[in-house]
Amino acid sequence: MALKPTIYKLKISLSDLNRELYDTLNLTIALHPSETMERMMARVLAFCINSDEQLAFTKGLSEADEPDIWAHSLDGELQLWIDLGEPLPERIKKASHHARAVKVYSFNSKSDVWWSQGQAQFSKLAAAVYRFDSEQIKQLATLAERTMELSVTISEQSAFFATELGECEVSWVTLQE
Repeated sequence: MALKPTIYKLKISLSDLNRELYDTLNLTIALHPSETMERMMARVLAFCINSDEQLAFTKGLSEADEPDIWAHSLDGELQLWIDLGEPLPERIKKASHHARAVKVYSFNSKSDVWWSQGQAQFSKLAAAVYRFDSEQIKQLATLAERTMELSVTISEQSAFFATELGECEVSWVTLQE
């Protein structure tokens, strides 16, 4: 019997100082059985950074041809494709043919090796690439609960999280724009 995903419900008070965006997000997110808590929380952070009315989580790991997060225009055109982790350049090349904008957020301790090996190929692609601090993502994962309320404040290239279990900050660097 296949394992089912674990469902998390998040109520996020978002303050994005970079875009002067203030919103409350009610998110339901599925943690795939093969997914780590760090990856799920990196998805939440990427969602907050790109928050928009049309933004949505996809089937993610369950569907190889979909990104982790995407946004479609009202007429169905794929506006934004967001992948988490260390995707192959071929995947991002294909994504850039389908979406107007493509973003990659890397979050693992092996991100430096992945980037050094693929940077030349990625430089030819129309994709923005960012790297979250992996130790800070691990700390963020310790704050996760099945049902939680959190406050997220984004400023520059940093996000401050406050929950009932504690607080942490996650920063990121731009590898390619």
